[in-house]
Amino acid sequence: MLSFPKFGHGLAAWVALVPLLVALVGTSGLRAARLGYVTGAVSALGLLYWTSFVVVQFGGLPLAVGVAVMLALCLAFALFPALFGWAQARVVGAFGPAGLAAAPFLWVLTELLRAHTFFEFPWCLLGYSQYRNLPFVQVASVAAVYGVSFLVVATSALLAFAAVEVRPSRRRGALVGLALLVGGTWAGGSWAMSRPPAETGRIRVGLVQGGIRQDEKWAPDSAWRNVRVHLDLTAVAAEEGARLVVWPESAVPFLYDDNPALAEALRATVARHDVYLFFGNDDRVVRDGDERLLVGAKLLAPGGDVALRYHKVQLVPFGEYVPLGPVFTLGGRVAAKLVREVSDFVPGTEPVVGEVDGHLVGGYICYEAIFPGLVRRFAARGAELLINVTNDAWYGTTSAPHQHLAMAALRAVENRRYMVRAANTGITAVVDPVGRILEPTTLFDRTVLVREVGFVAEKSFYARHGDVFAHGCAAIAIAVLAASFRRRVR
Repeated sequence: MLSFPKFGHGLAAWVALVPLLVALVGTSGLRAARLGYVTGAVSALGLLYWTSFVVVQFGGLPLAVGVAVMLALCLAFALFPALFGWAQARVVGAFGPAGLAAAPFLWVLTELLRAHTFFEFPWCLLGYSQYRNLPFVQVASVAAVYGVSFLVVATSALLAFAAVEVRPSRRRGALVGLALLVGGTWAGGSWAMSRPPAETGRIRVGLVQGGIRQDEKWAPDSAWRNVRVHLDLTAVAAEEGARLVVWPESAVPFLYDDNPALAEALRATVARHDVYLFFGNDDRVVRDGDERLLVGAKLLAPGGDVALRYHKVQLVPFGEYVPLGPVFTLGGRVAAKLVREVSDFVPGTEPVVGEVDGHLVGGYICYEAIFPGLVRRFAARGAELLINVTNDAWYGTTSAPHQHLAMAALRAVENRRYMVRAANTGITAVVDPVGRILEPTTLFDRTVLVREVGFVAEKSFYARHGDVFAHGCAAIAIAVLAASFRRRVR
């Protein structure tokens, strides 16, 4: 918590793991796993406390059950630091304090596992803590957020080595290595920031923030009023010269294809103002004989045609589906509002790009912004501008909207693209290709942000090649761990 917004600061992350790493020297097995587990559980409690607020207020769960769900999530979150603690202690036991050099590799392995196992929840990976320390996050254009995590853990590992190593020459060597690592990364990042990617064009974008609270968003008596709020703000954006207007996730509380009045109103708006409109809007499909909903987004061209239709690939656990359903519904006995509502959503399959004035754009929805591997697929398919639409009204004024923006900002750095973000209640913002968050709005304001941004066609290393760095770290971590078993046998 002390490393992340809204209460913490990124500088704390550089030393956050030092106590754990020092404690792991001289221990092993179950005790090492317990140390990692406690560290992870306490950290998760500070980061994820807001989940109880969401499931109680909007999921209809009793307070006690909501807190239990939050604690279960924190305990699941802590399994990965527990694995790190066990593995790191084993390597140090085999190779001595020098085994602390494996820490960043092992940490990246556990972050990969958290992103791709259980219900896939890579919320607040350690590297995100540095979203404001821009020179240090430029490595993300090669290694994604995992590279930033590697850097932060390597710093803690060098400090821990200096604390436990008894030979002065090696302690000095560790501190010199630390200075070179931090100084070299800062210098390289500063150099990268001085060389912005070449733009293929520019466009003026209007980001609409309706400021509609969650309990008002789907109320039948206010549905059309909410649509009119967005239409009025679109007119304001058009008056300020916007060519592309972006509405947030679920901005339109009707199915576009099933509501001719809505479709006609939106087509008339884009024609009147001569704008493209990207907006969050769900779709209905029939799968296995049942009607199911897909969380979606669409792009309307000025002529009124649907130029892009995207369906959300990565659904939100507990928000759009219930992971490990038999566990979290107590074998189906808990029929809370939350469980009933989210069971209808099914995921999409592929990223989709569309054309705006001859340039390709890609838009993804809410929670998907925390998945680097998914967002890079839009850039890999040619998207020259990234669009993120979200509804963070669920989170109220907790830390979650600030954490969500911090994570979303790294997608711009990884892909060396402008990223424009429209949020229902905030935080709406533009992020430039080096991660600067430009003109962020205030939570629950009703406003429109209009700004000129660039199209970028050049692909970063990460956009071209994906998670080769993270997978390389995982391979090294597994090899070192295997070597520790062979050394113990000898």
